[in-house]
Amino acid sequence: MPARSKAQQKAAGAALSAKRGETAVGDLEEPAKSMYDSMSERELEDMAGTSRKDKPDHVDD
Repeated sequence: MPARSKAQQKAAGAALSAKRGETAVGDLEEPAKSMYDSMSERELEDMAGTSRKDKPDHVDD
C-alpha cells in the first residue's frame, strides 16, 4: 500500500525504524505510534518506500 502523502510516508519510516529497533518506540509520535502497533514490517517498508515526488504534504480524509 503506497503512502498517499509526504506526512504518511514520513510516519511510516519512523514506525519502520522503531520496528527494526533503530529508534525507541517511546520516541514515536502519533500517527507513527499507531502504525507501529497495527502494521507489519513488510507493510511499513512498502509505505515508507513510496516516492515523495508529486505527493501532497497532507491528505484530509
